[in-house]
Amino acid sequence: MNSIGGAPVNLLEELRWRKVLAIVRADGPERALRCIRTLVDAGITALEVSLTTPGALEAIARARSECPPSVLIGAGTVLRADQADAASAAGAGFVVTPGITPGARRSVETDVPLLCGALTPTEVLTALELGALAVKVFPAGLHGPGYLRELRAPLPTAPLVAVGGVDLRSAPEYLRAGALAVGVGSPLLGAAGMSDAPPDELTARAVAFLDAVDAPRTPAEHTAAHRRH
Repeated sequence: MNSIGGAPVNLLEELRWRKVLAIVRADGPERALRCIRTLVDAGITALEVSLTTPGALEAIARARSECPPSVLIGAGTVLRADQADAASAAGAGFVVTPGITPGARRSVETDVPLLCGALTPTEVLTALELGALAVKVFPAGLHGPGYLRELRAPLPTAPLVAVGGVDLRSAPEYLRAGALAVGVGSPLLGAAGMSDAPPDELTARAVAFLDAVDAPRTPAEHTAAHRRH
């Protein structure tokens, strides 16, 4: 589990503060780890490593051992209960699922924070009733920011994270529509997870996303102090 200064992380508060959740998919653990290092250095400190990445659990474990506790590292595309257990054992501080999967249920059973995928109002409510900490509205790009705004009308307190088809232009629109954060994959990673693309290209995209959503680049250890002032 993640902690900052020895205290448990309020994941919702931290996602709302950081605004961008990077979704890392790569062709192996080495490239995944390289992407994580580059993103963290650029200021994106909330990340999920998709289990579609070969060696994803190794990448999560190594990133967790390398990165300061302030960096939020989760496991994505968790489908099965055994995957949820393995992700937690590797050091993932939260689990992300595409829907209400056995992995989602296992995460709730073991008190691992869950970002559960849903699209319709019924699915959103079902995910929250299951015990999800937040709902990943996926694929958000299917209907756009207006749909998320409409979801928020009857569910004003539902913590929603927009994922799927979120790009540099639409990211701030989802936040204005009421998303607490946006999850961004290929528009942020580009080819970095599948090739030896220069790291400065990923850095530039990371900075552009942070600028677009007006996200802080203050080290996470200091965010609570900054919020108090």
